[in-house]
Amino acid sequence: MELIVLGCGGSTGVPAIGGPGGRGDWGVCDPAEPRNRRTRASVLLRGDDGRGVLIDTGPDLRDQLLAQEIDRFDAILYTHAHADHIAGLDEVRAVNRVIDRPLPVYGTPPVLSDLETRFNYAFRPWSPPGFYRPVVVPEIVHAGQTCEIAGLTLSLFEQIHGRTLSLGVRCGSLAYSTDVVELPEEAFAALEGVETWLVDCFQRAAAHSAHAWLERVLHWRARLRPRRVILTHMGGDMDWAWMQANLPEGVEPAFDGMRVTFR
Repeated sequence: MELIVLGCGGSTGVPAIGGPGGRGDWGVCDPAEPRNRRTRASVLLRGDDGRGVLIDTGPDLRDQLLAQEIDRFDAILYTHAHADHIAGLDEVRAVNRVIDRPLPVYGTPPVLSDLETRFNYAFRPWSPPGFYRPVVVPEIVHAGQTCEIAGLTLSLFEQIHGRTLSLGVRCGSLAYSTDVVELPEEAFAALEGVETWLVDCFQRAAAHSAHAWLERVLHWRARLRPRRVILTHMGGDMDWAWMQANLPEGVEPAFDGMRVTFR
């Protein structure tokens, strides 16, 4: 199986809007290093049969799909309803046209409720032929559930994301934990034996109210002992060269377009 990192940036991306002359606020990241340029966090999971599940539809979705030459997937799973994870839903219209059918979207009841409020037009029944708007069909899932989506077996677990909750996703030997600052015991149980873990790491040293930082990720790693930890949802504090020089063996940064195989 394969995971494609469409974006590994925080809510503003890197660079954020602003900076000298409006050319972008890079934080401490070197603008000359292309792997420091990060779009909003999203991944695509693909099974051996080529079917895929998109996790989140951030505002950069169109550019991400074009950059990775992806024109189809079979379902969408939402981790939570923050804007940097849902604002690209309208781009799904193009995928509807390619596959010529509505797309199922999976989320917890509060997340689906938020989506239907903000994108009510996408949830209206399809009137074929053609797609002048995105058309999606809601499918309820819950933390603690194992479900089959597009031929993939996904185990979902609850994560604490500041004042709200998010879903973590386990697929075989790999897990994806974006937007998390605390993990309940049930999450550690779901992550037991994970070999490759993509995990939120917004910044280096300072604690954050809604996102993990490097010290916390390393603490989790010591408990779970995955073979490979890949940092994602990174902000302008996470410079590529600094991470290459300072991260311990077995811990590495993601980059937009990264591909990870797993079993």
